[in-house]
Amino acid sequence: MAGTPVQVTGTVLTTRRVDAYHALTVVAPGIAERYRPGHFVSVAIGGARTSMVTRRALAIHDVKADYGGTVELVFTVRGPGTSWLAERRARDTLDLVGPLGRPFPLPRDPAHCVLVGSEYGSAVLFPLADQLMERGCRVDFVLGGASADRVFGAMRARRMAETTTLTTEDGSLGLRGKVTDALPSVVADTRADAVYACGPMETLRAVTAVGIEFDIPVQVAVEEAMACGIGVCMTCVLPVIGDDGVTTMVRACAEGPVFRGERVRFEDVGTIPFDALGAPGGGARHAG
Repeated sequence: MAGTPVQVTGTVLTTRRVDAYHALTVVAPGIAERYRPGHFVSVAIGGARTSMVTRRALAIHDVKADYGGTVELVFTVRGPGTSWLAERRARDTLDLVGPLGRPFPLPRDPAHCVLVGSEYGSAVLFPLADQLMERGCRVDFVLGGASADRVFGAMRARRMAETTTLTTEDGSLGLRGKVTDALPSVVADTRADAVYACGPMETLRAVTAVGIEFDIPVQVAVEEAMACGIGVCMTCVLPVIGDDGVTTMVRACAEGPVFRGERVRFEDVGTIPFDALGAPGGGARHAG
């Protein structure tokens, strides 16, 4: 049953603002009991008579046993769909499908893990941190955003992690710069065995480069636009190198959103590389 998605009508329990972001806690027992860190949900938006027919993929920040099982969803307002979601109030209902996607793999043995989050991408890392700590792992956070109000979860990270490094591009909180500016020193100081990350593609590309430099594995949860969330519409495809060295176009919602960072061809995201399987001349082994 774990991980098998279900469609439920969930009742909004609470709504809150978290600095620049919105958080909805929804009673959704079927999803909560199947959830693993890294999963997401897709939510129908706009009501029964809306013209906004595509769903919105939302990160799951927290899962609790209250009311049979609740999930907390974190998002930022980007357009009419998320604006509608931000207007939901307690006792409203939402149509949710989840849990969706491939969750984060966990280390078999206790390890030193650095968790890197940019903007609201940090939301998915906290339930992961809980599970890592339950396995005896050391957890260190590197969290950042454009400004202080866009750094998600700083206080919670400080309470639970061995160390928490904060960065902002405008210098309003923590170190001035991006998470990837601070990451190399954190990896070195903590003697990290693995890195987990979520955020914009450019951030994940730079995090992966740090992992390669230090010769440690990086697991990334990509932030690709998803319309259906179940692998049908093909809007979220990106080029990923397989075990056989061949690049294929995979669906972030179904085969991801979690991938090994070094397998994602970040420089080719948004394109179909000439050597990808199925492309003209495709199927060649990636030489990068």
